[in-house]
Amino acid sequence: MPSDLVIVYHRQPYEEVEENGKTVFRENKSPNGIVPTLKSFFGTAEHASWIAWKLAKDPSNPEFEKVVEISDVHGDYTVSRLPLTQEQVSSFYHVSSKEAFWPILHSFKEKFNYDPVDWPTFREVNWAFAEAAAREAAQGARVWVHDYNLWLVPGYLRQLRSDVTISFFHHTPFPAADMFNVLPWRREIVKSLLDCDIVGFHIPRYAANFVSVARSMFDVDVLRREAVGEDLISDGTALSERSAPVLISFEGREISISSSAVGVSAGFIEGRATDPAVIDAAKEVREGLGDCRLILSVGRTDYTKGGVDQLESFERVLEDNPELRGKVKLMHVSVSADRNMSAYARTQTGIEETAGRINGRFGTLEWQPIALISRAIPFDDLIKYYLAADVAWITPLVDGMNLVCKEYVAARTDGDGVLVLSEFAGAAVELNSAVVTNPFSHRSMDQAILQALDMPEEERRSRMAELRRVVKLYSVAAWGEEQQRQFDEALARKAVKTAATESA
Repeated sequence: MPSDLVIVYHRQPYEEVEENGKTVFRENKSPNGIVPTLKSFFGTAEHASWIAWKLAKDPSNPEFEKVVEISDVHGDYTVSRLPLTQEQVSSFYHVSSKEAFWPILHSFKEKFNYDPVDWPTFREVNWAFAEAAAREAAQGARVWVHDYNLWLVPGYLRQLRSDVTISFFHHTPFPAADMFNVLPWRREIVKSLLDCDIVGFHIPRYAANFVSVARSMFDVDVLRREAVGEDLISDGTALSERSAPVLISFEGREISISSSAVGVSAGFIEGRATDPAVIDAAKEVREGLGDCRLILSVGRTDYTKGGVDQLESFERVLEDNPELRGKVKLMHVSVSADRNMSAYARTQTGIEETAGRINGRFGTLEWQPIALISRAIPFDDLIKYYLAADVAWITPLVDGMNLVCKEYVAARTDGDGVLVLSEFAGAAVELNSAVVTNPFSHRSMDQAILQALDMPEEERRSRMAELRRVVKLYSVAAWGEEQQRQFDEALARKAVKTAATESA
């Protein structure tokens, strides 16, 4: 059955596990996250489908299930699975996306390397996604494409199906032209995005950067700019914008430029945080710390996250403030990435060596300043640490959004706790009541964590109340509603244009 909504995303919308020798598709364990939010859109369609890849030893194997029908709490929908070899995944995702695109998107020009990129394979995989979307889409369907590894899908899809309405959402930062234009494939990428009806970003800065990049290559006109809401303006954060482009034109077509930050499911997190068992578990963590204050840092092992910089700041703070030794502990969760990728392997090694040096310098038999955890912590366990932590220290060098800081705020149903947040995380645009810090400045980083530890209770609660208001306001559900509104407006614009053409 043709689908009036097609979601194109590299991840499958379920957990695929083996049970008794059979493959079973399980519902995602937590409703908190992007996949459940995207699936909630299935309720807006008579029939929906999802396009994802699946690793296959032999893509030509006739026994490979390219299409599976799923029925879960979000309804009945089709999943089209593209069989990709390990070589294709490595080329398209690990090399092109992670080694060439990722450093440029995050403004790490010195880590950019396009020598190993196999651009024909990237095109080939994107074409396969576009073909699958074209097959699944009903006449006039909405097609929603996600993230930079599928940059070329809109352009290919527009060639195949001029009738569909295409939205593309960018989940990473989008840099200014002098950085983005380092990519030798820039014109092909941007031309593909300009074939969309909607191009979405987390914050106005990224939207403005995209329009600037597009205008550096093509004759693009800005038809409308709008003032940014007061909640998203702060002189104390590096990524604030006071106005942003919302509608551009290219080759006679109008394209919406959306700025809407992904949030978290605040209600779900609050429900877990108020569970008596979770509250008891958090109390046990606190009791185990004695009179020690707990600082919590959670992120992935990635050079963009600034893990080593944060640890070095903690080292300086302990060195300059001996009274804190034995009185504060840093729980540094840095989920190990693929060590086969040299950039991540070096980052992981740097984190381990720095944490070991600090524990060696300052640790005693009774107290180790850093608990380094290099594995993912299940969300239900993470909640208890959110509740137990005096401070959440989230200081990426660059981050498209960052949902960990929002999870921490949503979990603090007790109204206490301090969030220290990098001003170069997209989330800082909304969460400007945090202690905002510049991770490139030693003084700023060190003073921020000291300020958080010394903050009076009244100030802690005042800041947290404002942070919780914003997290609830800009929830993941609100993000979904904004995406739906963008689709509705795009469809309305196309209807007006079609009516004008027919009456001419």
